[in-house]
Amino acid sequence: MAEQEQPVPEFPSQRLAKTLQASAAIAKPALAALGGALIFANAKHRIGDGSSRAAMYDNLEAFRAWTLAVDGTTLAIVLLTVTLLYLLFSKRSSSAYIVDFTVYKPPENLKCSHALFHEESVASGKFTKDSLEFQSRLIARSGLGDETYLPPGLHTTPLDITMDTARQEAEMVMFGAVGDVLERTGIKPRDVGILIVNCSLFNPTPSLSAMIINHFKMRSDIRSYNLSGMGCSAGMISVSLANELLKVYPNQYVVIVSTENITQNWYFGNERSMLIPNVLFRMGGAAIVMTNKDSERHRAKYKLNHVIRDHLGADDDAFRCVYQKPDATGEVGVELKKNLVKIAGKALQRNLSRLAPLVLPPSEMSLFAMNWIAQKVVGMKVRTYVPDFKTAFDHFCLHAGGRGVIEGLEKQLGLPKDKVEPNFQTLEWYGNTSSATVWYSLAYAETVQSVRKGDVVWQVGFGSGFKCNSAVWTALRNIDFVHEAWRHRRPGASGKKSA
Repeated sequence: MAEQEQPVPEFPSQRLAKTLQASAAIAKPALAALGGALIFANAKHRIGDGSSRAAMYDNLEAFRAWTLAVDGTTLAIVLLTVTLLYLLFSKRSSSAYIVDFTVYKPPENLKCSHALFHEESVASGKFTKDSLEFQSRLIARSGLGDETYLPPGLHTTPLDITMDTARQEAEMVMFGAVGDVLERTGIKPRDVGILIVNCSLFNPTPSLSAMIINHFKMRSDIRSYNLSGMGCSAGMISVSLANELLKVYPNQYVVIVSTENITQNWYFGNERSMLIPNVLFRMGGAAIVMTNKDSERHRAKYKLNHVIRDHLGADDDAFRCVYQKPDATGEVGVELKKNLVKIAGKALQRNLSRLAPLVLPPSEMSLFAMNWIAQKVVGMKVRTYVPDFKTAFDHFCLHAGGRGVIEGLEKQLGLPKDKVEPNFQTLEWYGNTSSATVWYSLAYAETVQSVRKGDVVWQVGFGSGFKCNSAVWTALRNIDFVHEAWRHRRPGASGKKSA
């Protein structure tokens, strides 16, 4: 009879991990109390014998003598120099805040049920019977509901796929989202000093950023950026770029627009690996207002803590796992290869290895270090310890690229259902909106779950190249805000609240 394979043991064990975590929780206040007691005892002893008081008087007399001896002009120059240096570096190191953000809710007439998706696919006359059946099976288990949205050009018979209808989609999403967030914040278009737009597959001339500047009549010295071809993780790249620019330019408002354009990127071939985006991607977008103005901190929602970016493009498999190309018949589409999930897991592991030391508490880092030593130094055959990131983050805004993506992250990170609920809900109601998915998830958390002051939010996106980018935010106040895109999940909500 064949010998059964023994399971790989854990180290540290779950019991040891829980014991160390509990010990750390008990030891922290105990050490603080002990330190306070020692300081008090020492101070009491020294004040009692008069030595500290005498030393203090001696120091004051010495300082008084020194100030009288220093030439007044020299002292003024020193003070002025220190003041200027303080002002200079305090401006350069200003924090980056989110004043507010919005996610776009398309009009009701653009909803696309599973049945309508199938009907329009058949009516196009482009797909074989096998391809139609494949798409129907895929959408049934995709995690998308019956109320996601497709742009106007994909609702007509025959389909109206032109540059004009692609621009129409872009204008609906971008102008709607930007107009909403500017109205809510009370910021005038001419107050915006930096504009960043990311859209991977639609890049007309004039650019998308130029379209926004023209529509809202923004000022002529605005610094505008148009990021293209960077996939679903480009939203976090835009945040990273905004953060870097805010370190250079003081007292600025930044508007970020994250979207994708569906109209001209519908695939009409029959390669299965290229049909998947038809099923998953939907119309949507987000607009975010960031700033480094200290005067805006009182009403800002979040403060940016970290942005971590990882790019595996040097590896050929990673570079080609999401790849836009023509198929054998010349139809252009985006191919998703079977190794995509494996490569995404590798990219996430790289990202977390850099992020973990910045966010995890000492107890979790100790467990991770023990596991690493056991594997790499001692040579023990034990499972890799996955840190408990619930000790670092309160809200997980994961890229809603598909049901398999969310379920894989849920399992890999050991997350309970309530932590991944915003991501599954985003996929169900809005589909894969590319770089905007993480903002739909955060909007859901604000509307349905509420975000409390001090909560830590983690946003992570994956994109072609292959990239994994993430951002960590801290909530600066209690947020119970009803986003229009999620109002249907708060039926009893009568208004928009934000404490």
